[in-house]
Amino acid sequence: MRVIINEKFGSPEVLQLEELEKPVPKNKEVLIKIHATTVTSGDIRLRNGNKEFLPFWPITKLFMGIWKPRFKTLGFEFSGVVEAVGEKVSKFKVGDEVFGSPGIGTYMDYKCVSENSRIALKPQNMSHQEAAAVLFGGETALFFLKKGNIKRGDKVLIVGASGSQGVFAVQLAKHFGAEVTAVCSTTNVELVKSLGADKVIDYTQEDFSQNGEKYDIIYETVDKTPLAKCLNSLKPKGYCLLAVIDYHHILPMLKAAIFGGKKIISGSPPAKIKNLLDLKEFIERGTLKTVIDRSYPLEEIVEAHRYVEKGHKKGHVVIDLTILQESI
Repeated sequence: MRVIINEKFGSPEVLQLEELEKPVPKNKEVLIKIHATTVTSGDIRLRNGNKEFLPFWPITKLFMGIWKPRFKTLGFEFSGVVEAVGEKVSKFKVGDEVFGSPGIGTYMDYKCVSENSRIALKPQNMSHQEAAAVLFGGETALFFLKKGNIKRGDKVLIVGASGSQGVFAVQLAKHFGAEVTAVCSTTNVELVKSLGADKVIDYTQEDFSQNGEKYDIIYETVDKTPLAKCLNSLKPKGYCLLAVIDYHHILPMLKAAIFGGKKIISGSPPAKIKNLLDLKEFIERGTLKTVIDRSYPLEEIVEAHRYVEKGHKKGHVVIDLTILQESI
């Protein structure tokens, strides 16, 4: 089977295509033929050594690996088909279409995972390519909006509304009954409108912090807006949700926690199967859809990483493992 390996931190060129033996499932494992996976911001950070977060470098390096990558194969999410099952597997059968995030390492044709890992039957109203792009952005968006105690009638501003978190955040916020203002670039205005945003601000033409509007929730998905601008546009007891935390956020977060008023929240969602099942339910109701910007074969993983690293993708970049090419 084909596997993408990275033996050292660095540019996209560190990713190498190799051939390994197809694994055999243990008693409580299922063997999944992966049809699609994605390239996310998390993959970029793991590949390049998380250089942009220097203040937290010692902590992140413990997770990623000190001198060389702890995770030799990247990829957080997938969709595929169960090809074989272990003798004691009871939850899945051969031929089941499944999706989810069984752990880091989905840049490969086949993967053995525990039947109790974060996988579930794929929504029937999504293709493998669409389902593969659900969990990383969808789970994070759902986590933050719930942390912001979103409710019907809230005024919500989403910065980076056309990214992997943003496209889900717009749809989920509308589902919860909020009035959604989305911030994106000129080329993505129509896309974000199609997802249900009530108002779209083109950040190349307008600074949302200068329009006098006040919001119950501001969800900053991309770390492009100074925190002071976000806080200035919040209502007195509003929530500022930061998908990306940096050293200059720490003191304001401590002040907010001590003195109350406007709340600043960051973090990451706990890895629970319930999150996957909740998203699946939203999808099957027709509440959520994925947005795929580009799709690459596995052999073009380097080009896919280069594109994502530029920071201008619309929604998701998918790796389609059903497409075969001669060489990388």
